[in-house]
Amino acid sequence: MHGANLGTLLRTCDAVGACLAVPPFPWVPDALDKGNTLRRPACVHWVGNPLGWLAKQRAGGTRVLGVELAEDAVRLADLPAARRRTVAVLGHEQTGIPPDALDLLDDVVEIPMVGVGASLNVAVAGSLVLYKLAGMC
Repeated sequence: MHGANLGTLLRTCDAVGACLAVPPFPWVPDALDKGNTLRRPACVHWVGNPLGWLAKQRAGGTRVLGVELAEDAVRLADLPAARRRTVAVLGHEQTGIPPDALDLLDDVVEIPMVGVGASLNVAVAGSLVLYKLAGMC
């Protein structure tokens, strides 16, 4: 089910100078290993309480940006490069960001799609947003 998406996203984080924050679910280490081809240790933060961690980041001045379809979302093409520390929150490709995490978001960005699919996988969506935030595209 999780395939290589997290490992692929970890490689993108490395490419743009970002870290990956993940919950300590039992399947996460294997999912990270499947797509990770980096030859050195990568920056991974193990977050035991994701909602508490997000709240703490936001309280400390970090911008918390959700990648989600929403009425007030900014189109990816219009997303400016990050000017301060930013956390990009990615949800499940079928259910999105959990409702209790939506209240912790400062902004929402959406990735427009013209095909019949309703979402992109986490590696693709995260990679697009990370490159845009890094000002590399």
